[in-house]
Amino acid sequence: MKIVYASRTGNVQSFIDKLGIDDVMQIENGTETVDEKYVLVTFTDGYGEVPEEVMEFLQSNADKLVAVAASGDTGYGEAYCLAADVISEMYGVPVLLKFEFDGSQEDVSMFLEKVSIL
Repeated sequence: MKIVYASRTGNVQSFIDKLGIDDVMQIENGTETVDEKYVLVTFTDGYGEVPEEVMEFLQSNADKLVAVAASGDTGYGEAYCLAADVISEMYGVPVLLKFEFDGSQEDVSMFLEKVSIL
C-alpha cells in the first residue's frame, strides 16, 4: 500500500523513515497526484487543523484514500491529532493511528500491522 505523507517540522518524515517502506510519496505543495490506493499520514496544524497543502492534495486525490494517520502533540488537549478526525469525517475513511511527535516503536509496529490488513 502506498503511503502519502506531509511533514513540516520533520516529525512525520522521521516516522515514515522508521517504517522502512519504499512506496512513499511526500506532499510538498498539494499539487501532487496519486493513481493508486494510499494511506495518508499528516501532521496537525495550528490548533487541530488540517494543513493547507494536505487539503489541496485531497481535493484531487480523495477517491483513492483508504485511511489516515496523524502526528500531534498531547499538549494541545482535545486538538491532539485532530487533523486525522477531520479527514476521517470528511472522506469517510478510518483513522488508522494517532501518534505523538515522530511516534514510538510501538506506534510504528501498530501502523505497519494495520496497513497490512487494509
